[in-house]
Amino acid sequence: MDSRKEHILVVDDDPGLRELLERYLVEQGYAVETVADGGAMERRLAEHPADLVILDLMLPGEDGLTLARKLRARGGQPIIMLSARGEDIDRIIGLEVGADDYLAKPFNPRELLARIRAVLRRRESAKSVPEETTSGLFRFGPFSLNGNAHRLDRDGVEVTLTAGEFNLLRIFAEHPNRVLSRDSLMDLIKGYERTPFDRSIDVRVTRLRRKIEDDPTAPVYIRTVWGEGYLFAPQGRTT
Repeated sequence: MDSRKEHILVVDDDPGLRELLERYLVEQGYAVETVADGGAMERRLAEHPADLVILDLMLPGEDGLTLARKLRARGGQPIIMLSARGEDIDRIIGLEVGADDYLAKPFNPRELLARIRAVLRRRESAKSVPEETTSGLFRFGPFSLNGNAHRLDRDGVEVTLTAGEFNLLRIFAEHPNRVLSRDSLMDLIKGYERTPFDRSIDVRVTRLRRKIEDDPTAPVYIRTVWGEGYLFAPQGRTT
């Protein structure tokens, strides 16, 4: 396998779809491997980490949601979930467990390619450091956000964030005490490609709150401004 190419692992129990995606994505310049279930996925990732996992929701044995939770708990690679079920609730659950994007079957391979490129761009942009933050850390409450190291610490202990969560938190940190609409946030996230499913920002905010707020139901850092968007208050509670 060419180590210079970005490596994609496809996890789907449909052999026809695995063959189609492998052929198509190899033609687009990616190194691609395919497996049929979670056990094979774990063995393959132990041998060769992937840059991105395309994960079917309905799998024999452990389903895609369970596998996504495991991957995310390890702070692993970006995940795009696939499913024949296209209802909003399924998309929301997929994003809540840590998937970076969600695509309902049947789909055009070109749409999947666009999603792959967008997710990989977000991962790379989250690792890059904006010029204005290269001078040091951004601190709020017990947290320190280090753009150089792509790391968030709470009292010296690392908080595991996905690339999308880190990128969103960094955008909030760069725009403190300002209301940012959902459209503004989508525009500020580099590499983000708009889709008809525009609640992904809300889902990402919910996931981020769970990691930085003592009580996610009463947030003090990432506050909702009803009808307008979100406001990041680095000072936290002021009363």
